[in-house]
Amino acid sequence: MAYQFSSSVAFGLNLSKRIYYERGSAPIPAPAMSRSSSEYLPTAPMCYAMITDPETVENPDIRSYQPYVHGSCQPPALIPLQLHGVAMEVDCCLDTAFVTVTGKWRVHCVTASSTCDCQVAIPMGEQGSLLGLEVTDAERSYHTELISQKDDKDKEKIAKAKDGYFLKSQIYIIRIPQFKGGSIFSIKIKWTQKILFHNGQFSLSVPFSFPSYVTPVGRKISKKENIILKVNSGAATEVLCRTISHPLKGLLRQAGKLSLSYEAEVPAWSSTDFSFSYTVSSTDIFGGVLLQSPFLRDFDDREMFCLYLYPENGQDRKVFRKDVVFVVDISASMKGSPLENIKNGLLASLSQLSAQDTFNIIAFNVEVNLWSPCMEPATEEAILKANKWIDTTFIANGGTNIMLPLTKAMKLFQKSTNSISLIFLVTDGAVDDEREICNFVKNCVTSAQSIHTPRLCLYCNQYFLQMLAQIGRGHYDAAHDLDSIDFRMQRLFNIASSVIVADITIESLEDLESQVLFPNHIPDLSLGSLFIISGRYDGTFPESVKVTGTLADMTNFVMELKVLSKRHIDLVTADAWLLENEELKEKVIKMSIQNKVPSEYTCMVLVENNEGKKEPIPGPFLIQKVYRKVSLQRIDLDNQKLFLGGMSLGFGDTKATAKNIPPAIKEAKPSEGLMQKAASTCCSRLANNCCGMCLLKTCACVNDQCTIVCSQLCAALACFELIKCCIELCDCDCDCFD
Repeated sequence: MAYQFSSSVAFGLNLSKRIYYERGSAPIPAPAMSRSSSEYLPTAPMCYAMITDPETVENPDIRSYQPYVHGSCQPPALIPLQLHGVAMEVDCCLDTAFVTVTGKWRVHCVTASSTCDCQVAIPMGEQGSLLGLEVTDAERSYHTELISQKDDKDKEKIAKAKDGYFLKSQIYIIRIPQFKGGSIFSIKIKWTQKILFHNGQFSLSVPFSFPSYVTPVGRKISKKENIILKVNSGAATEVLCRTISHPLKGLLRQAGKLSLSYEAEVPAWSSTDFSFSYTVSSTDIFGGVLLQSPFLRDFDDREMFCLYLYPENGQDRKVFRKDVVFVVDISASMKGSPLENIKNGLLASLSQLSAQDTFNIIAFNVEVNLWSPCMEPATEEAILKANKWIDTTFIANGGTNIMLPLTKAMKLFQKSTNSISLIFLVTDGAVDDEREICNFVKNCVTSAQSIHTPRLCLYCNQYFLQMLAQIGRGHYDAAHDLDSIDFRMQRLFNIASSVIVADITIESLEDLESQVLFPNHIPDLSLGSLFIISGRYDGTFPESVKVTGTLADMTNFVMELKVLSKRHIDLVTADAWLLENEELKEKVIKMSIQNKVPSEYTCMVLVENNEGKKEPIPGPFLIQKVYRKVSLQRIDLDNQKLFLGGMSLGFGDTKATAKNIPPAIKEAKPSEGLMQKAASTCCSRLANNCCGMCLLKTCACVNDQCTIVCSQLCAALACFELIKCCIELCDCDCDCFD
């Protein structure tokens, strides 16, 4: 699908050579397309004109009378539109960045008498999630909304939706209908993405690299670029900027906060992604608690809190000794590059173990293969033997059974007072007994508190994996691109293997009424990630919160903290999935719609704004009042909303796993032909539009006599004691019927 998109863009750029520009002006030529499928993939928010008829491609201001082009473009050619202004605001809070990009685009490639659909491409950074989209031109506007998808009809529409889909794991595409040639429209895009944390440093990278061919042609066209960056660490210590890609200047610098900005007329748009790294000054573990009252018309009227801990910046802190079991899926669906990438990540993780650590490896499909019957010290000799075993054992075949290898892994651990037990589960499947697996792990953790379970999970039912990680006080990740498996395995291993405080408890929250904690199982504090928990409560929050735990040298950790929502939604979704609880599903829906964050139980639709549109009100007296009443009570028709599909990751596909089909992003099917679509819908549209309101409009437009006849008819109905019906329609408080 990515290759088809790149091919359409390459075709569109060649087609745009038909556009004639004034003398002395010429667009920057686009590079020739190579065999790479990523050659023309968007590296910044982009807009494309969807061209089906090549004859319409022309400068809307200057006609050049190009020769006639035969045929049509199927699939449509994509011509990148010219960018006339861009602004970006990045708001960083703890480990999450909220990004807002606003741009002005011109349909420079279609004749003024023609129209075309436009495609918006939104590349997002690490763990990006689209929050919303607003589109405005001179005549109309669109915005996205979140609605419940409990109705089976809505679910069916989402499954068939072609107006929104993921091109790749972090590139979302939305189609906006019908823009006139030469028109200028603005687009406002909002999304969230993860701020990475490593060795005490936060790093953020936002896609903001625009290709040269979106630069508008003409010397008089102003090109203004604006970037605003805000950082709120939540702490009272100084935020130190380390690296930055663009020449931002300081606006505000105070304890825990940083604000930078940049605005300039530029000869060409930004050609590099916006990257920024910073540290929060500290020589020891520190943290805090944030409180917030519920929002207006919040579905939950309890107060909110967020508790966080920062690990120290230095790397001298002792970490726990590790007992690690790698549980790797070698079923038939892992054949090819997935299993090869997992091998590379596994070998790299083994090389990072110290001689004091112990490890074992379990390869599974419908059967289980153990490298060793017991845990082995991570000596060079043992790791070399493990490498040879991996080469001979990791052969993809068979089905998927996750419960059996997890049971074997649990039995390998012995009770230990000075080590952390880690299970890395690597699988691409969704199985029928996922809830039974979660309950099994929960029972194991309850009976043996020193065992901490699954830390790694890759691209299957993310809520199943997230729940396993929560129960085991661990971490999880999902790789949607096969090429990222190796990198993500190593990164997650570094996080999970650098625990500095384990068995954390929060004592001061026990007295709060109706307390709800997210996640329910408190994780460990690692050098590779922030410790963040949130929740709701009734009553008075204590002035300070006491946090206790165990350090790697087996001494007690005690800290008193004085007194942020996608993470919250994902955690509640995982609970709703595990318990199959309708009330929790309803809570996720309300949270998603209220906070405008997509979830598994809501869907995003593109809605045309009708504000500002004035329709003529027919005839006076009763008909005018009836028309006003019906207009206010009008229900939006389904064809006024464009359903955007593919926003959620889903809960896995057990049928695909049973058939050993690897997970993949489903491509949208080509839309029906124009004549076929018209033939299949013209009769239904005629029937749908044939209503009493349309009749009244028609009568009003013909002549005044028709209006008089209809008024007399309504008066006659009163004689047959049907006046109540008329009153309900017009809500009339006058004496026009007397």
